[in-house]
Amino acid sequence: MLRSEGTGDTTGATAGTVAPSPTGGTFESRDPATGTVVGVFPVHDTAAVDAAVARARTAAERWAALGFGERRLRLAAYRGHLARRLHELADLVHRENGKPRADAVLEIALAVDHLAWAGAHARRTLGPRRVHPGLLAVNHAAHLEYQPLGVVGVIGPWNYPVFTPMGSIAYALAAGNAVVFKPSEFTPAVGAWLAEAWRAAVPDVPDALQVVTGLGETGAALCRAGVGKLAFTGSAPTGRTVMAACAETLTPVLMELGGKDAMIVDDDADVAAAADAAVWGAMSNAGQTCIGIERVYATAAVHDRFVAEVVTRVEALQPGSDADASYGPMTMAGQTDVVRRHLADAVAAGGTVATGGTVDGGYVAPTVLLDVPETSAAVREETFGPTLTITRVADAEEALTRANDSSMGLGGSVFSGSRDRGLDLARRMRSGMTSVNAVLTFASVPALPFGGVGESGFGRIHGEDGLREFTRAKAVTVKRAPLPVDFMSFGRPAGAADALARVLRLVHGRHR
Repeated sequence: MLRSEGTGDTTGATAGTVAPSPTGGTFESRDPATGTVVGVFPVHDTAAVDAAVARARTAAERWAALGFGERRLRLAAYRGHLARRLHELADLVHRENGKPRADAVLEIALAVDHLAWAGAHARRTLGPRRVHPGLLAVNHAAHLEYQPLGVVGVIGPWNYPVFTPMGSIAYALAAGNAVVFKPSEFTPAVGAWLAEAWRAAVPDVPDALQVVTGLGETGAALCRAGVGKLAFTGSAPTGRTVMAACAETLTPVLMELGGKDAMIVDDDADVAAAADAAVWGAMSNAGQTCIGIERVYATAAVHDRFVAEVVTRVEALQPGSDADASYGPMTMAGQTDVVRRHLADAVAAGGTVATGGTVDGGYVAPTVLLDVPETSAAVREETFGPTLTITRVADAEEALTRANDSSMGLGGSVFSGSRDRGLDLARRMRSGMTSVNAVLTFASVPALPFGGVGESGFGRIHGEDGLREFTRAKAVTVKRAPLPVDFMSFGRPAGAADALARVLRLVHGRHR
C-alpha cells in the first residue's frame, strides 16, 4: 500500500489522521489542533482514478492545442482567482494542516508567484527553435522543441499542501499537460479547493486539473493508470514503493524526498543573523519542512555565542493554535513518536538538551540539542519536528565534511562573512540547493530548480528545468539541399570516408 504523506518518517496512527468511514467509501480529514472534522471525502478506487485519467487525456489534447499564449492567459486567471481568495484558502490550510494563518498566506503567495513565472516563461523555455546541425548534417536544418507528456500524475504532501504540489502542477500545466492530483489524505480539503478554483477560473478546460482523494490505494492506482509521468513528494521509503508501482507500466517518476539539511556557521559569520535564520529554518511549520535546517555545524570561534543566540530566540517561541502561536501542532500526531525517539536517543548517546525537549499532546516544544554524536538518529535520520542539533567543529572544512556525510542531500545553508568563501562552501555542499547567509530562499526563486541528490530524490521542479521535467524533447531535421557526396548512402564514392577523415584532421586535429 502507498502512503501519500509528506517528507519524514510517518509511522504510527494519529488523532489527526483521516479516518475511513465504516463503509470504506469515504474518509474524514481533521483539524490536528482540535480533532474537529474539516471534511468528508470519497475514497477513489482504481476505476474512479482511471476515469479521471481518461478525462484528463481528452482535456490534455484541448489544453495543449491552445498554445503557449492562451495557456498563459488561463494560468493568469487561475492565479488571480487564488490571489483574490487567498485568505479563504489560508484559513482552510490553517484548519487542515495546523500551521498559523500568516504562514499559510506566505505559502500561498509563493505558489502564486511560481504560477506566474511558469506561465510567463513556458514559451521561451519549451518553444520550437533552431539548433546548429554540425559538420556532417550541414545541409540540414535542425529543430528542437519540448512536447507535453499528456497527463501528469501528482501525489502531494501535507506539510505544504499548496506550495509543494503547485511546484509540479503549475509547471506541468504551463508545459501543456493535464494534471490529476492526489493530495495527502491529511489535507484533501486543500486539494479539492484547488481543483474547484481551477474549474471556476478556467471553465473551458475544467478537466485539465482534477483531484482524486483517498488513502494509499488511491495513490497506487494513479501510479498504475498509465500517466505520462508521476511526480511524488514524500519519504524515501514511500518513494521506493511509488517507483515500484510506476515500474509496472514503465511510468517515469520525479521524486522529491526527505532532507537532513545542514547549516555551516563560519568564523566570520554574523552570529545573530545566523541564529535567527537557524531558528526559523528549524522551527517554522513545527519543523515539518523537507528543506528545514536540522543540523548546525558552528566553528569553535563562534559556537558558544551562536548557541546563546539560538537558545534566547527559541525560548521566545510558543507553539499553539491561536493567533499568537509561533507554529502549530504536528499535522500527523504520530510524528511526535519519531521526535520522542530521536530526543531519547540523542540524550542516551551523551547529548544535552539546551532548551525544550518535551512533547505535550500534538505539540513539540522547540528544542535545541548539543553535543549529539554523529551516529545518533537525531543526526542521521530526518526528524521532521521543531528540533535542532548544534555541533562544535574546528573550522568550516570540518563542518563541510560532516554536513556532506549524509545519505540525503536536499538543501542547506552557509553563513560566512566572506562572499567568496560562502559561495565556495555552498558549491561544495552535497545538496541540490544551498543558501548563503539565509535559509530556504532558493525555494522562493521561481527561476531556480528545486530538488535533491541521494536519498533526497531526483528530478527537478521550478525554473526552466521544472518546465522541461514535464515534457519530452522532440528533434526534427529537414534536408535543405543535397551535398555533392552523401555520406549516409550506400552509393557514396569509395574514397569518401578517407576524404572525411582528412577534413576532420584539418578542423579538429590541431586541438590537444
